[in-house]
This record gives sequence, structure tokens and C-alpha cells, in this order.
Amino acid sequence: QVQLVESGGGLVQPGGSLRLSCVASGSIFEVYIMGWYRQAPGKQRRELVAATTNGDRIDYAASVKGRFTISRDNALNTVTLQMNNLKPEDTAVYYCNARDYGKTAAAGSWGRGTQVTVSS
Repeated sequence: QVQLVESGGGLVQPGGSLRLSCVASGSIFEVYIMGWYRQAPGKQRRELVAATTNGDRIDYAASVKGRFTISRDNALNTVTLQMNNLKPEDTAVYYCNARDYGKTAAAGSWGRGTQVTVSS
């Protein structure tokens, strides 16, 4: 089993930046893909972006392209999400997900989430 802990959320003004981090522990050999999801109030959890062990990036959400950047450090078992030019619609709880090759996100491990609020 893999345990994930997110950090780095908070309150930021529109146009500002935040950097989220997620550290994985436990059965690290099961982790092939690490990614970020978010869930806004009253909405379903959505995929944002993910990265494989090989360093390949998997883009999902058009709404964050060009503003969010994922990076992964396999040696430290971490994945980070640099978020720039934040908008009020980016307000959500952000979750880290880790899963093995060939598995869906639902079958993987989730962190508890970190709140990001974009407001003036």
C-alpha cells in the first residue's frame, strides 16, 4: 500500500502562484504514475496532469495547460505541481494520486487533499 501526503495549498490572489507537493511512502515499487486531481465544491473530482516513472507527462485538463507544470523526483518519491496565473475557478481541493502500471486512478492510492483558494 502507498501512502500519500500533500502540502502547499493555501489562499492566493488571482494571478498568483502556488506550489503543491506530494510525498509517497510505503510500497513505492507499485507507483508508476503519480498525478494531480482536483475537486471543486459541488463538482466531481477531475484529472489535471500526471507523470510516469519514465518522466513522461500525461496531460488531461485543457484548462490548466500552460499554467500548471508537473515535476517528479523518483529518488525522493515526490511529485510537485507548480501553479501559475491562478484563477478563481482553480479554487478546489487538490489531491495526489499514485497507481501502478495499467491501473486506473480509482484503483490507486489517494492523499487527503490540500485546499487551494484563489480569491481577492
